[in-house]
Amino acid sequence: MTDAPVIELRDVHLAFGENEILTGVDLRLAARERLVVLGQSGSGKSTLLRLILGILKPTAGSVQFQGREVSKMRRRKLNAMRQKVGMVYQYSALISSLSVRDNLALPLEELTDKTRSEIDALVDEKLALVGMSDARDKMPAELSGGMRKRIGLARGIIMDPQLILYDEPSAGLDPVISSVIDQLIIELSEKIGATSVIVTHEMGSAFKIATRIAMLFKGRIIAEDTPEEFKKSTDPVVAQFISGDTEGPILEGEK
Repeated sequence: MTDAPVIELRDVHLAFGENEILTGVDLRLAARERLVVLGQSGSGKSTLLRLILGILKPTAGSVQFQGREVSKMRRRKLNAMRQKVGMVYQYSALISSLSVRDNLALPLEELTDKTRSEIDALVDEKLALVGMSDARDKMPAELSGGMRKRIGLARGIIMDPQLILYDEPSAGLDPVISSVIDQLIIELSEKIGATSVIVTHEMGSAFKIATRIAMLFKGRIIAEDTPEEFKKSTDPVVAQFISGDTEGPILEGEK
């Protein structure tokens, strides 16, 4: 890669007391890539997203966004960086007391000096991108799970981010709606030119969405490749994770 990476993690370690979560993670993410991070539940996938956002600081190692060390940013610069990053949460995390319009408008109202008409235009634009224009005035309780996921996607891109982080975006959805969300992730990344990091353990989604896949196991990235090459991996952990077989190194020591 000749261009500077959007995100770069170098030998990142994270521990809470004696509990080691990450033990030397290296990752480099170029502009417009869609990197899917695979791994078991509790393996540290979501932790990586929190490190990128600066919510957590590494015990050791470096986390950089556009060449700048995230953990060393002062509050003002950290907030400015976060305005360039969209976050799509596992359970949408919509504010139940606000309408769809107001959920999307909130970051624009708090972080920009845009007028109400400018904000409304952006809200309408983003809702149209996810096929949810008719939901503008609805409350979150009136929406199905799939609809809330789409609204969560729209809110994640409301600030026209350069980087979008997705935490289990298709969790809890049926296969058809999950496929709709997968396709939306691809379309949004291409339409707005954003770089994406998608955390999931859904294999079908991973192979559909990714331009590159990384596997996190026991605190490290043990494999990293294109979806086509990842499927061919001879690494026993990767092969077991893809197949879902109960026999193999993943469950060793747990039986």
